[in-house]
Amino acid sequence: MRLYDPGTLKAFLARHGLDATKSLGQNFLVSSRVVDKIVNAAHGCSGVCEIGPGPGVLTQPLSEQAERLIALELDPRMAVLLAESSPRAEVRQADALKIDLAALLDELPGPRAIVSNMPYYITGPLLQRVADVRGHFDRAILMMQREVAQRVVAPPASGERGSLSVYLQTLFEIRPLAEAPSTVFLPPPKVDSSVLLFVPRQVDVSDFYFKLIRLGFAQPRKTLANNLAAGLKLSRGESIPILEELGMWEKTRAQELDEASWRALADRLAPLPSDL
Repeated sequence: MRLYDPGTLKAFLARHGLDATKSLGQNFLVSSRVVDKIVNAAHGCSGVCEIGPGPGVLTQPLSEQAERLIALELDPRMAVLLAESSPRAEVRQADALKIDLAALLDELPGPRAIVSNMPYYITGPLLQRVADVRGHFDRAILMMQREVAQRVVAPPASGERGSLSVYLQTLFEIRPLAEAPSTVFLPPPKVDSSVLLFVPRQVDVSDFYFKLIRLGFAQPRKTLANNLAAGLKLSRGESIPILEELGMWEKTRAQELDEASWRALADRLAPLPSDL
């Protein structure tokens, strides 16, 4: 039974008297191409944590490939479907935003992967949870709204670059894996999706670094000098010489900086008085 086939999935859901629940952001993947991309990206991982498995479109092939798979599912209706479609998976009814995700990952054999077709309404918080436990897994394969994915991978000087871009690119090597238009979901959502691969970086960065990034992007239309002056105990006249010292200028904007420039700026500003 390959649930990525639309007819097979519809029949499977109908046999159990179920359909997708809009309030839970359920849009089930029906594309062998995208499923294969995701499953291949998890190849070599002995332990897999899947968040939001639904009826098991991804769970089935992932559980056949991995030594152990734990599936976190909020919808209690899916337990019976997963027991049939993916009997090797360990299903736990839990909220991925509330469970001790680090402890759960530590139960799995390594190397470990997180896989999720993320519900659109919790994409931001779930990305944060994944980032918080980056020391407990080796890769994450995450599907999200294409618009969000474009912000995540946006390079310096891109109009889509924001604090999320810098934050995640600092912590992970990120690579696009697949595009998933709305037509490859059941039911089709109103937006297209993308799949990204996240590999944790070995980095040591301070809380000040991330607070500085948020400050720099606080008002994206303003220059970096103005944003820094608004959030640090610096006048604009004091912030401009610091930027120039680091190879920037008074009209530099936050989205123009790469991670190395943010690090240099954080190192320069950290010793100064601030409210961050």
